[in-house]
Amino acid sequence: MDKNFQEEPFTGIIKFTPPLYKQRYQFIKDLVGKYKPKKVADLGCADCTLLWMLKFCSCIEVLAGLDICASVMKEKMHRLSPLPGDYLQPAERSLTVTLHHGSVAHKDPCMLGFDLVTCIELIEHLEQSELEKFPEVVFGFMAPSIVVISTPNSEFNPLLPGVTSFRHPDHKFEWNRVQFQSWALETARSYDYSVEFTGVGHPPTGMENVGFCTQIGVFVRKYPQTSESAQSEKPPEAVYKTVFKAVYPSLKDEKYLQNAVVSEVIFRAQTIKRNLLDRSMSEHEEYNDDPTERKSKVQPSMNCFSEDLGKLVVEKSMEPFVNGNVVYVPLTTIFAFPKVNQLCGTFEKLCKLIAGKVTLSSDGSAVVFNTEHENE
Repeated sequence: MDKNFQEEPFTGIIKFTPPLYKQRYQFIKDLVGKYKPKKVADLGCADCTLLWMLKFCSCIEVLAGLDICASVMKEKMHRLSPLPGDYLQPAERSLTVTLHHGSVAHKDPCMLGFDLVTCIELIEHLEQSELEKFPEVVFGFMAPSIVVISTPNSEFNPLLPGVTSFRHPDHKFEWNRVQFQSWALETARSYDYSVEFTGVGHPPTGMENVGFCTQIGVFVRKYPQTSESAQSEKPPEAVYKTVFKAVYPSLKDEKYLQNAVVSEVIFRAQTIKRNLLDRSMSEHEEYNDDPTERKSKVQPSMNCFSEDLGKLVVEKSMEPFVNGNVVYVPLTTIFAFPKVNQLCGTFEKLCKLIAGKVTLSSDGSAVVFNTEHENE
């Protein structure tokens, strides 16, 4: 018996663990983890729960939701906005989330170019006229690489307490497995897709013949869409209304990248400066305590500054030093730190990003600090 179903023994009361809707969303998350799509659209997104879960998937750069009921989307869409932490520590990837108000029976160019389209518990809400247009809109016009469609399996309904006809009053139909698979196979054949069937919500032991509570079809496009086929017809005019859009801060944006680099450079330079001054103070005390042990240590070893620097192979010319009241921390030293190196990529880009944002020596080779008022 599957771990997501609990019964002991079957008494007519079925409890899915985790809840069935979470199993459907987890199925999509697992699919995203497998195929790594960059652009995902959820048709019939309702309260945006699936979109909220998918925004944490690092491979996704574009998320779009569509629903016929704007009020349901608006009630929960604030969850899709960036949080303060997203600005404090921008992600490396870019992410744009957009919500549209409209019908899946209509074509809109904003829904082109997606890798994965999900339709979770959607088609059973469509009128017959909408259902007839649905395949052409999704498989013909949008033509994503993968389409996932889930819908209730009517064969499971007798096991659900209180269900006499449909599971929801807004459902226009509920198909058994033969009906769904017949529709799905014909749709796949018409638009050059393959389709595999599965589901979530296992039946009780001994009743496996009814199938999953939710049946799922995973459609995969057989042939890559060519630019010629994509432009075979004139794109329709926009018919959807955008009700929400959020662009997350990203290190791909030069502004956020510059802020991150400047902060990291200042942090590293400050740390090196403090360790250098502490070392100099210690040596000064040794000098005063025992004049016979005078030693010239103008440029201390790099491993006294931090564990990170201690692991780096650094040339003498890269070492920081003190000259009077000024501390010099060479940019080559700072660039050697893995995080700075990763952020910038090249030394030239490091110099470009911090120009005018960090105090540098006259030749631009080092970060400088004046220690004259350090202890005041």
